[in-house]
Amino acid sequence: MIAHIQGKLVEKTPTEVVIDCNGVGYHVNISLHTFSLLPESDYLKLFTFLQVKEDAHTLFGFVEKAERELFKLLLSVSGVGAGTARTMLSSIAPQQIIQAIASGDVAAVQSIKGIGAKTAQRIILDLKDKVLKIYNLDEVSFLQSNTNKDEALSALEVLGFARKSAEKVVDKIVKAEADASVETIIKLALKNL
Repeated sequence: MIAHIQGKLVEKTPTEVVIDCNGVGYHVNISLHTFSLLPESDYLKLFTFLQVKEDAHTLFGFVEKAERELFKLLLSVSGVGAGTARTMLSSIAPQQIIQAIASGDVAAVQSIKGIGAKTAQRIILDLKDKVLKIYNLDEVSFLQSNTNKDEALSALEVLGFARKSAEKVVDKIVKAEADASVETIIKLALKNL
């Protein structure tokens, strides 16, 4: 397996890059998350994953090792291919995917284009324990933040705000501050609604 590629960035698009390594150009598929983290310089190092299939050898690249490891975890789920895993990493940040899996948030995983209810449930079922163990997460803290989020949403609804718009604002707040108290969430949401 090719662990990483280091060289001059020759071509760049939101879905792929070409890296020149001593005269050999490597075509590397990337996620939008990796694209957003690409340095301004011509010199680049990507952590890679080589997928070998009967009809193709495909190279996937990541600026962060953690994103590559999450990509490999997603590939281990039955029914999730490289395209689906890359779409997931392009749709929402790797940390948000990890949090959604750890907290069992089927709706968050299902909100990604191309992920149905059954696939979202399978991803959570197959990866929840692994994610909690690998990333040394505490399931109780996720349940607590979900409870705070739900209580804040209920309070905002009582105050007369539409659930949909309140939910968008509260989601942003909880993503920024996972351990925010109910009061903090409500105060910040009121400023943004």
